[in-house]
Amino acid sequence: MKNHFYSLICVLFAVLIFGFFAESALAQDPTIIDSTHYKVEFENEQVRVVRITYGPGEKSVMHEHPDGVEVFLTDQNVKFTYPDGKTEEITAKAGETNWAPGVKQHLPENIGDEPLELILVEMKVKSQTAK
Repeated sequence: MKNHFYSLICVLFAVLIFGFFAESALAQDPTIIDSTHYKVEFENEQVRVVRITYGPGEKSVMHEHPDGVEVFLTDQNVKFTYPDGKTEEITAKAGETNWAPGVKQHLPENIGDEPLELILVEMKVKSQTAK
């Protein structure tokens, strides 16, 4: 009985550890796990500026972003796939800017015929109220 209890505790511990690392792996920084498409151009305590580039048909891996501002340098035709399997197609024109609410998990794919490029200014801190 004592060995059975010990085994059960070990299994539960392993499940908890695996769950922690699996969640951490899913919530990774795209500049680290996909440096082919994501490059940090500037960073300080308030913002991080990321250049995003994809060739036609290229896609990333599941990752997340905090709130930010997107500046589209080229026309965009992108499909986003979410962890639940749902997809969403987004288009934008070169020169447009958008507020981009943070996203927990998504996998982008350039479904256009041309390369795409944009700048994402990620917010690091919440705005402070006036003093």
